[in-house]
Formats: sequence, structure tokens, C-alpha cells
Amino acid sequence: MLFDWVYGLFSNDLAIDLGTATTLTYVKGKGIVAHEPSVVAVQKNSTQKRVLAVGKEAKEMLGRTPGNIVAIRPMKEGVIADFEVTEAMIRYFITRAHNRQTLVKPRIIICVPSGITEVEKRAVRDSALAAGAREVFLIEEPMAAAIGAGLPITEPGGNMVVDIGGGTAEVAVISLAGIVACKSARVGGDKMDEAIVQHIKRKYNLLVGERTAERVKIEIGTAAPTDVVMTMEVKGRDLVAGIPKTVVIDSDEIREALSEPVSVIVDAVRQVLERAPPELCADIVDKGIVLTGGGSQLANLDVLLSEETGLPVFLSDEPEFAVVLGSGAALDELDLLREVALA
Repeated sequence: MLFDWVYGLFSNDLAIDLGTATTLTYVKGKGIVAHEPSVVAVQKNSTQKRVLAVGKEAKEMLGRTPGNIVAIRPMKEGVIADFEVTEAMIRYFITRAHNRQTLVKPRIIICVPSGITEVEKRAVRDSALAAGAREVFLIEEPMAAAIGAGLPITEPGGNMVVDIGGGTAEVAVISLAGIVACKSARVGGDKMDEAIVQHIKRKYNLLVGERTAERVKIEIGTAAPTDVVMTMEVKGRDLVAGIPKTVVIDSDEIREALSEPVSVIVDAVRQVLERAPPELCADIVDKGIVLTGGGSQLANLDVLLSEETGLPVFLSDEPEFAVVLGSGAALDELDLLREVALA
């Protein structure tokens, strides 16, 4: 314990929410210090990959690079797809968080999906240790999200959290600092964007990029019908003529396009409720379901989930930051951290 205290004086312990779309970094005593896209720009030559940029700078290079430079998203559906590039990305965030060379390496908490395999756990741990961590704790995303949303996870009562990120939707019932029932669905903001791209392609013969699809989702995307139908102009490439074209789309057709990924999330919620013990279900009837994660900000998603389950549904105060704030809170309470961290 004395060593922990001494180390704490000299090292900046940090929590990293290693997301498919966005990576957030929380430093003990400072709060959130980085909120950047999980993108790495790499220069490829015959023998090795050389990292040129990480985060915002790398995302700006998307679609604007010569053939030997590629922008890679090393996380796919919440887990590491490219070990080498992920290690470079974690090292970048550690260095950025420290701003100086310290003799003592930091203790790091990394958030992982609840359905993670032993092999994937080891990949995350090894990446963080190789990037300069002294000690690595893994915490499940729904657990971190529940702490970040302010739920009383250590009490003997049921708390239900639905965390929708870029690559995964995590649904869990938590009681006594443990996950009682959970489901990790490989669907999130990315799948929603993909569904919009495919819809516009099918209906209008128009090819749009991921960033345009994301803008459509944010501006006029809804999970349940709205009183007012919203419209939006979308620019892309006509697949027949091959020239740029503009079309007007409305929120009703985008709702239809999003119905498939949204229904996967609704089914995951139903399955977890079916698996949860009846006593905890009784608690959830009183407390309701809490939504966290960037994907949970889809308009009327809370309304749809409430209609489908008959339970009250609430959006947490800062849904996008709930996971990293929760893991940051665990950094401050080492006893709680050791209780909720994965072995």
C-alpha cells in the first residue's frame, strides 16, 4: 500500500476508454484530457509501418492521402483488430496525458466490452504494457458506464445500464459491484451510419461517405416517429452518371433505415431482462433503465425502449463521457477498482 501511495505522488494514473470510434483519456486529478477519433495514419513501405499521425490529425487525412499512406481504425466492434497500431495509439495517448517524462510509469485502467475473450483481454493488456504502463486494470464498459452515470452499483439492488458506443451496444444488470446478466451486441453508431449509406445507395443511386452518414444520423435520425418530419440535403456521387448530385431526404426514411440496428439493441435489452433474477427485475421496474454512450443520443431511442419494455428509460447526464468518467472514478477508489476489475 505504501508503494501505491509513493507511486501515486509521481505518476499520472490514467483511464482510457478505448472506443471503436473515439478514444477518451482521463487523468487522475485533471479530468478528461483527450477526446479524439480512434484513427491512426500509417505510412506503409515494404518492411514496416510507420505511424505518421493519431487522432484528429489522422482523421483529417481520411480520403486525402497518397497510396502509401493509409488511415487505419485499429479497433473493430470494440476489440483490437490491429495490435501494432493499437499499441502506437495507446502510447500516443499516454505520452500526451503526461506532457513530460516521468520516472514512474502510470497505472492504467482500460475499458473493454463485456463479452471479451481471454485472447482479446491479453491483447489489450499487452498493448498497454508495451506502450509504457506500470500496471493495467481492465474494467467492463457497462460497469464503468454505471459508475459514471452515478448508479449505486455496490448496493444489493438491480441497476440496468445500456451503453451504446461506435462498435458495440452493452446491456447489463449490475448488483453488488458485479454484472449479474449481460449481453454485448456488435452493433452501435458505426452500424447505424452503414445502414444510412446503404439506404441512400439503394433508393437514390447515390454514394455518400461515412462522415455524411454520421451527420444525417445526428441531424435527422430518429428511433421512433416524431411529430414533425425533418428534411435534409445530402450531397454525394451519382452511381449511374458518376457526377456529384444533391438529394433531399427525410427523417421517416432514415428511421426506416435505422430500424434494423435499433431492433438488435431492443432485442438485447429484452434478452438481458429475461435472464435477470426476478428480485432485480423488480428493482429495475422502480429505477428504470439508464442509457449511456454516444449512440444512445439517437433521437427518441429512450421513447422506443420505454414503449418496447414498459419500463422508464433515462438518458444519463453526459452519455458520451459516462464510461471514461466511471473508470476515472474507479482510479480514485482503489478498493472499488480491485472489486470491479477483470481478473
